[in-house]
Amino acid sequence: MAKLENKVAIITGAAMGLGEGIAQVYAKYGAKMCLIDLSGQVDETAEKLRKEYGAQVITFKGNVADKSQMLKAVEQTVNEFGKLDVVCCNAGVCRLAPFEEMSDEMRDFHIDVNIKGVWNVCQASVPQLLKNGGGNIVIASSVTGDIVADAGEAAYAMTKAALVGLTKCLAVEYADRNIRVNCTQLGYARTPMVEKMALESNPADPESAIRDIAVGVPMKRLADPKEVGELFAFLGSDESSYITGAQFVIDGGSTLPETMSMGTN
Repeated sequence: MAKLENKVAIITGAAMGLGEGIAQVYAKYGAKMCLIDLSGQVDETAEKLRKEYGAQVITFKGNVADKSQMLKAVEQTVNEFGKLDVVCCNAGVCRLAPFEEMSDEMRDFHIDVNIKGVWNVCQASVPQLLKNGGGNIVIASSVTGDIVADAGEAAYAMTKAALVGLTKCLAVEYADRNIRVNCTQLGYARTPMVEKMALESNPADPESAIRDIAVGVPMKRLADPKEVGELFAFLGSDESSYITGAQFVIDGGSTLPETMSMGTN
């Protein structure tokens, strides 16, 4: 039996990028899914999954920053599939700006999506997980904020670091009720968000910014979104049954080198 067969999952930010990669892997392993995204492209992603994997997929076009919409998304999922087992909190945003120039609106945009969005999805989902006798929550944090950071990422780093604290607290709070909560800490993957960050970093030659990221990764490449999906699938499955409150770095080793110039290589 596939590791996610008979599991019902919600995946946020699922239209493209990491969310699409997670959804592809969940479909491969037999999960039924509700894909949530603001973009209408989420319907195209769902149709691809149906054609390629024969997946049972519904979509919900909504904003994670709006709790009432997330309550409706959970309700729609349970009405369609009868239960909820796994919650993948993937939706997130990153905009770059010098700290002294970053507007309150930009700061609050990160807080609304990256922190409140995860909060809303978890709070909307936990009652159904409890009703189901347990389940798994997988939160997309980042190496940024908790481990490393680059200039211009103050809002992103702050909000992603906050998710580590939320992960640990929820893991403790629900451990005796069979809900496990873990977070992933990704370095860089080739996604539309990273491509936008590259454009903001080097408008004249965004591809050079992406190439330079790979230079700093010991594996010399960015992640494929489906590689991240495999980690989400492991944490969402019974294979990780004794893991909760944990942080999983998935960065090709990018946070390991002390320098890029010293050593025998």
